Amino acid sequence: MGKFRSNLRLWCQLAFTAVSNGYLRGFARGEIYTGDAKLVCLPGLNCYSCPGALGSCPIGALQAVIGSRNYQIPFYVLGLLTVFGAVLGRAVCGWLCPFGLVQDLLHRIPGVKKLRKLPGDRFLRWLKYGILAVFVVLLPMFAVDIVGQGDPWFCKYICPSGTLLGGVPLVARNAGLRAAIGWLYTWKVAILVVLLVLSVFVYRPFCRYLCPLGALYGPFNKLALYRFRVDETRCVSCGRCRQACRLDIDVRKHPNSVECIRCGACRTACPTGAIRTLYERKRARSNPKAAG
Repeated sequence: MGKFRSNLRLWCQLAFTAVSNGYLRGFARGEIYTGDAKLVCLPGLNCYSCPGALGSCPIGALQAVIGSRNYQIPFYVLGLLTVFGAVLGRAVCGWLCPFGLVQDLLHRIPGVKKLRKLPGDRFLRWLKYGILAVFVVLLPMFAVDIVGQGDPWFCKYICPSGTLLGGVPLVARNAGLRAAIGWLYTWKVAILVVLLVLSVFVYRPFCRYLCPLGALYGPFNKLALYRFRVDETRCVSCGRCRQACRLDIDVRKHPNSVECIRCGACRTACPTGAIRTLYERKRARSNPKAAG
């Protein structure tokens, strides 16, 4: 069952990435899809500028509305984020985010010592909330040009997903863009390279420390329809769930931690089946024999 769950998550990630970036003509010609589907925000960090992207990134859309000179409250984007968060929480990060898939695949590379966390992990985890507040909200809102237009600061200066899925493919296919490469592209490629290398050694460094979308979804973990609960009558305090968690979460104490991406490793490692979803818990109450 554990192997099935792990493979299911991987296939879900691959399928969602392939479908959401399925505009093959964009990759072939180095052009961005601009059809009606781009009006729809996807749940994960899927770059608008990716040549194959069929939808929009919620962080990019949020900045676009906030930074517009005709500023309006982004009800549509906030509403979708609330729906995604209320249903799935950070399961979006674990199952549907293309850049999360990239980090997962890199961390599978064998032959290197894996680190549980980086030095200063306790403080580094707060960075994503600062990035959300400063680069996604405050700077686009207040650092505006002469006509009152703000920049998408996170997308422009930080986002590694945009660089990998959008910037690199577009530059590779367009001679004009290659000729115009400057310090900003070099800076973003440097951020991307550092995160990709770190991903080999540390599980999901971008998700842990920098992703503003994870900062938005994290608080929903305690409220989402898809959440975990530890059955104390089954738990034997063996600690295997924490050992299995690659984000170093004490699952028994914090099964719905804001850092949890719902990968399911803790549930696979649990020898007594004590970690249950909300649905499984309700099913167990209504039918104890079927639940085991």
